[in-house]
Amino acid sequence: MPARRSASAAGGWKGSEMHRRSLLALGAAVLARPALAQAWPAERSIRYVVPVAPGGSQDIVARLFARHLTDALGQNVLVENMPGAGSNIGYEHVARARPDGYTLLAGSDSLSINKTLFPKLGFDVTGFAPVAQGVRVPQILVVRADSPARSFADFVELARRSPVAVGTPGNGSLAHLLGEQIQAAAEIRWTHVPYKGGALAVNDLLGGTLQGVLINIGAVTDHVKIGRLRGLFVSSAGRTHSLPEVPTLTEAGLPGATAVGWHGIVAPAGTDPAILARVNAALDGVLAKPEVAERVAALGLEPVTAPPEALGRVIEADAARWAEVVRRARIQPD
Repeated sequence: MPARRSASAAGGWKGSEMHRRSLLALGAAVLARPALAQAWPAERSIRYVVPVAPGGSQDIVARLFARHLTDALGQNVLVENMPGAGSNIGYEHVARARPDGYTLLAGSDSLSINKTLFPKLGFDVTGFAPVAQGVRVPQILVVRADSPARSFADFVELARRSPVAVGTPGNGSLAHLLGEQIQAAAEIRWTHVPYKGGALAVNDLLGGTLQGVLINIGAVTDHVKIGRLRGLFVSSAGRTHSLPEVPTLTEAGLPGATAVGWHGIVAPAGTDPAILARVNAALDGVLAKPEVAERVAALGLEPVTAPPEALGRVIEADAARWAEVVRRARIQPD
């Protein structure tokens, strides 16, 4: 009679078989992932979560992208506004979504700012998968056309002689943080008046309640072009195409001072890199379309075509930079 196998031998065989099956399952999953990425987005529509209310420049840009990405990807890209809590309601929703490519987020510079501004968040705002930076968003300081401040130097002198109030789109916004940096560099103080969005701040400036508004350029480009408001500086490294007459911060007397936001796309962490690359390439094509380029330029924004990892570097660098400003100015969320 043949010798019976020992229990240890039998156990070893079973262990080897289980290991072999595990490897086969892993291999199947690895092979299936590219197939899933290739099939995406055939299964269903893509949700594009916008973490701000409708009407602002971030929402306008997101809707512009969604409309043209629908054609580029061959699937509906549906905008869903989820405003509130400094964009964190929308951020958290997407952070907890399945990383299958069917949920995207209209990200912005607030991702980097919120990491320090809201230290007790239940998710990491810089932990999303970067997709595309989309457009750069310079900030601008504007005053009424009848203001005695015809330059930033004039505005500094005005602030030193008497109290001035400067509105921003909100507490902890990029404009607010930039304003704190400018005040420190110029050795002046103004009264910061945060609003729930930029439109209300602009209305109060036009009505004479404020002496200035620091805001993203797209919110006031038309007002400056028709002469209702005057731009004193833009925060980009070079002058903008939409308002070429407005000097940069460096030209206005603060060398090296730049602060540019962005409106782009991120996805839940763990989303297949192949899907991220497809969305990135599709958005590059969208930004190259003449009608999109014209609309972006009219908003005073600057298109960016770069791989996903470039946006990741922007988010990380901005998180470190603005953390220092938030701490130094002791900025607290509303």
